[in-house]
This record gives sequence, C-alpha cells and structure tokens, in this order.
Amino acid sequence: MRIEPLGDKLIVSRLTVEETTSGGIFLPDSAQDKPNEARVLSVGPGQLNEDGSRTPLQVADGDRIIFSGYAGTEVVFDDQEFLILSEIDVLAVIE
Repeated sequence: MRIEPLGDKLIVSRLTVEETTSGGIFLPDSAQDKPNEARVLSVGPGQLNEDGSRTPLQVADGDRIIFSGYAGTEVVFDDQEFLILSEIDVLAVIE
C-alpha cells in the first residue's frame, strides 16, 4: 500500500531537529519546536482547472522545502509519520 496525493497536495516527511544547541545544551522533546523543513516524498497531479487541464506543481519528489508553521495534516501510515500539505503552504524550496 502507498499514499497517493490528490490535486495540489504533497506528502512530506519532516526533517529531524537537532537535540542540542550550538552551546552544547541538550533540549528535551517538550522544549523543541516542530521543524518547518521537510523532504517531499510524493506530489499530486496538480490543481484541476475549469477547462479540464491541470496546473503542474512547482515542487517535485525529493525537494527540500520550508512550509508554514501550522500547515498540513499529520498522518501515521505503516508506523511512519507524514504530513499532507497543499502547495500553497510551501514557502520555499531549499537548493
């Protein structure tokens, strides 16, 4: 089984957060913010236009992105945590 995004949706995996500060202080999970960076795992076919054509997404599988802080829906599939976002929630692609 696999998750297939629809329309302008994408499935991403959050990148891990460093557990220590630059000064060497350990941060417990409760003190860490969830990262706003992720790796794109799968993209949908694009938004459906009124004429039946699709607008292709600007991000692709494998891209590293920055997204809005409260964006997306968290899902757990096969004991892995994913985030489903709309393309509009993506702020930038990191190159």
